[in-house]
Amino acid sequence: MNGELQHTALEGMADYVAALDSMCGLAQHELCIFEKDFADIGFNSEARYDTLRGFLLSNSHNRLHLLAHDTNYLAQRCPRMTMLLRQFSHNMQIYRMPPHLQHVTEAFAVADENHYVRRFHFDDSRGILAQYDGEGARILKSRFTEMWAASRPALSATTLGL
Repeated sequence: MNGELQHTALEGMADYVAALDSMCGLAQHELCIFEKDFADIGFNSEARYDTLRGFLLSNSHNRLHLLAHDTNYLAQRCPRMTMLLRQFSHNMQIYRMPPHLQHVTEAFAVADENHYVRRFHFDDSRGILAQYDGEGARILKSRFTEMWAASRPALSATTLGL
């Protein structure tokens, strides 16, 4: 652990979006993000695009995993994420949750099994940003891995999905 454990309460969507920005900036190796649909949380902003692109460019082994109940927003309204996927298809993936997991409603992101941000429910903007909390991050990463394993690719870098 390189830093001191820090938990910050998030009281609204602006706090959550800023926490996601922090999470994207903290990631050094892997970033896993689970959301309902990625709408209204800054995934088509130029700043988020630049941060994620920098993360993916910094090391060819870095990984970005996006998981959602519904990926239509990413496919239709996020050209910057589509550009990232085309450029970094070797280390970025976007998956969709199967219907039997649609009951999972807690949005979260985990960076390097060391930091995380989470909202308690998709419809609730309150949450927490945790830095240098390896134990909490590993628990969320384990949940993410289980959901990921049950999910399927939703978007691909090519029109044919090859």
